[in-house]
Amino acid sequence: MKRITGKARDETLIELKNATDSQTGDENNGNGLNSTDRGDLLPGHTETDNLQPNKDTVFFRDGVRRIDFVLSYVDDKDGEKKQERRREFEANLEKAGLELETEDKSDSDDLKTYYLKIHAPWEVLATYADVLKIKVPFKDNDIPHAQDVPLEWLSQPFRLPEHIMHPEPDYFTSPFDKGKIDFFLINDKDTFFPPSTRNRIVFYILARCPYYKEDRKDKDKKGIKRLISNGTYTAAFPLHDCRYWKRARNAECESERFNLYKHWARFLCFYKEQPLNLIRKYYGEKIGIYFAWLGFYTEMLFFAAVMGFICFTYGVLSYDDNITSKEICDPSIGGTIVMCPLCDKKCSFWKLSSTCLSSWQSHLFDNEGTVFFAIFMGIWVTLFLEFWKRRQARLEYEWDLVDFEEEQQQLQIRPEFEIKCTHKRLNRITQEMEPYLPVTSKCARFCLSGATVLFWLSLIVACIIGVIAYRLAVFAAFASIMKDSPTKKIQLVGSLITPQLATSVTASCINFVIIMILNFFYERVAIWITDLEIPKTHLEYENKLTMKMFMFQFVNYYSSCFYVAFFKGKFVGYPGNYTYMFNKWSRLRNEECDPGGCLIELTTQLVIVMAGKQLCGNIQEALLPLMRNWWGSRKGRHQPENQYSRWEQDHDLQNFSQLGLFYEYLEMVVQFGFITLFVASFPLAPLLALFNNILEIRVDAWKFTTQFRRPVASKARSIGAWQEILNVVAILSVVTNAFIMAFTSDMIPRMVYLYAYSSEATMKGYINNSLSTYSISQISNYSMPEEGESPTWYNSSVITTCRYRDYRYPPGHQREYTHTMQFWHILAAKMAFIIIMEHVVFVVKFFVAWMIPDVPSEVKARIKRERYLIQEYLHNYEVERLKLQLSASFITEPNSELRPEFCSSSSKHEVLSECL
Repeated sequence: MKRITGKARDETLIELKNATDSQTGDENNGNGLNSTDRGDLLPGHTETDNLQPNKDTVFFRDGVRRIDFVLSYVDDKDGEKKQERRREFEANLEKAGLELETEDKSDSDDLKTYYLKIHAPWEVLATYADVLKIKVPFKDNDIPHAQDVPLEWLSQPFRLPEHIMHPEPDYFTSPFDKGKIDFFLINDKDTFFPPSTRNRIVFYILARCPYYKEDRKDKDKKGIKRLISNGTYTAAFPLHDCRYWKRARNAECESERFNLYKHWARFLCFYKEQPLNLIRKYYGEKIGIYFAWLGFYTEMLFFAAVMGFICFTYGVLSYDDNITSKEICDPSIGGTIVMCPLCDKKCSFWKLSSTCLSSWQSHLFDNEGTVFFAIFMGIWVTLFLEFWKRRQARLEYEWDLVDFEEEQQQLQIRPEFEIKCTHKRLNRITQEMEPYLPVTSKCARFCLSGATVLFWLSLIVACIIGVIAYRLAVFAAFASIMKDSPTKKIQLVGSLITPQLATSVTASCINFVIIMILNFFYERVAIWITDLEIPKTHLEYENKLTMKMFMFQFVNYYSSCFYVAFFKGKFVGYPGNYTYMFNKWSRLRNEECDPGGCLIELTTQLVIVMAGKQLCGNIQEALLPLMRNWWGSRKGRHQPENQYSRWEQDHDLQNFSQLGLFYEYLEMVVQFGFITLFVASFPLAPLLALFNNILEIRVDAWKFTTQFRRPVASKARSIGAWQEILNVVAILSVVTNAFIMAFTSDMIPRMVYLYAYSSEATMKGYINNSLSTYSISQISNYSMPEEGESPTWYNSSVITTCRYRDYRYPPGHQREYTHTMQFWHILAAKMAFIIIMEHVVFVVKFFVAWMIPDVPSEVKARIKRERYLIQEYLHNYEVERLKLQLSASFITEPNSELRPEFCSSSSKHEVLSECL
């Protein structure tokens, strides 16, 4: 076999099977393969160029052999070393059975890039399909499908054409066995393995192929990843099958990319179902399972969004019945209540009526409907996770992933692990020597990794403390410039924005910026420390990276919300005995909540961080790739097909990294945390998430279809470690929402007042009841406002007391300034509410989880039926083969009478080997 290119270069020859040896010179003009070799001319000839002017193809120049993978490289200053590496690497690829064809740089659009096209012949595909235990069809599926659902016509507008939803027939499948070729349904060897399986097999070879000479055993010199990292090759990727905006001209090309773009990647298809089977067929199971999960999550969000909108609507409709806000806004009630200063020196006395607007805003989210919505979300998250398990089990069966992890675990060893772990030991299961990491090295790496993670988590906590210090420091400044003074030009703004709101908004924005900066650095640190640990398998690598990244993201995104929800306003003290952040010398007095509670501030924090993250994420995912690839898209649409080749078009696209899907999951799981952990403070969060996810599905589809090179197909039977993270977040969300309703919301104190302390069984008088009194004369000079800071209406001779939010005895009482019995009643009610809500929700959660089996009964029956049929067909197949071999041996027996013993032993050996 020889390797041929368009240029006469020794290192760019390619092997052609069943072809006579030929030279790429002028004397070969018109010479080609004979009719038995499909009648195609040798590549590189003028006749071939005339016959196949279209370079937008996924086939070699002979138009027969499919391009399964493409490597690109350029000549540079360090050319000799890299050229030697490429020569050895390509020679080893040929020894592995791959066929190569090179495109010279003079034929490329930039006149400097070489493209090495790789084709895997049947023999290679069959060998590695056997090694990787790839499941292939052996019989049509005869199990009847479920009957049509009543009123199915109602869903017809949301459905896609049948050939898009089910691009291939349903078969019974079995792991491929090279020794039993005739057992499988092989109609055409060229199309038996789909392109996604072909590129997966080729990448498996590329990742393990060495680039050292036989006499030099440099075991670390192995794999295409290392060659790309040292610049020997610039890229390695499988090809898209066509341009995304039109079908391929070659009838043998599937044009699946065009179908995906037309029916899936356009935003106008947002109301349509996703073609999951086509996604899986084109991109592989791992990407398919991501879009299946994202679509299911979005479907379930619809129900949460509807309930959240109903809860918010109840708050709007009960707006006029909010007696508490009416009392705050009433000049005769809230306008006569003088509140104690909120900070030392710079803050003055203020009237309760100044918080009128924030009290109305708080009622929209802090009302009776919020309690029921929090309980509903606790049950919703359980239904979501349980129904997803069922959907996932169905996909596992339909996509032949039921036994995948058990069979593939050993085969997923990372090349990096094989290279870096030089120690060998016997595997008790396979009885083969395998690399391993010594315990001492593993412990040292784990300690370094753990210390690094702790350092970065401590850095996040330090940043949060800094933001809290900012809140305490600037509150006095905002209070000073927003006080009721006719000389201030911002009097109008000050009447609309309270110091608390201004502090909360600015602190949330600063916190969001810090979050994004820390994310940028920690992503790289997490990858570095995960590489340092040298995980053995790809699954182990992803799980370790997932846990590290989510641990960081959890602290990074949610810590500020936890502070506002559970710490702000809880450790304030009272006017005569305030508590400070560090000490009294710091002058950073702990923040107080509005008289209406801290829930509105938690809502503000949640909206800014959640909406800001989604906005930045969508800009980063959609606009930036669009701007980067704008020129390449124009070039691809306007250049003729015979000038802009398929491999050049894909080379100009963005590379889809191994961790590309990891970031998509991370973004959605962080969003899941926002809509579950703190949803009691913002019932509209699921609605925002729903709108975002509808856009997210189409943006991700558009990126995969138009902006990214085709990823290497890989298998996955589930969403991996993300499933456990979702379960933990779901359980934690019940606890957080119970505490938010008890301690952050003002719901429990209002209920205690309504049923235990109100003489009229109404909310009248609640505001006066919830505020304690303090004698102004007892306030220390350190906390009293400076001269000139007091408002014009303040008269010290008339106003002798001020109010503050707490339940303490008034001055002059024998237990003055100690907690009243109402405080302890409210605390007991809060604890009882937490216990009751948690137990109710957890009992319902576990009952629902018990009632809904993880695997549908229909799927269980199909799995058992398929396993039974596989065993039956394999048994019948072996019996028939044995019969044929025995009959053949009897026919040939008269011809071997001279050597009966030899013939007999030979025949037995052949039969046994065939049976094995």
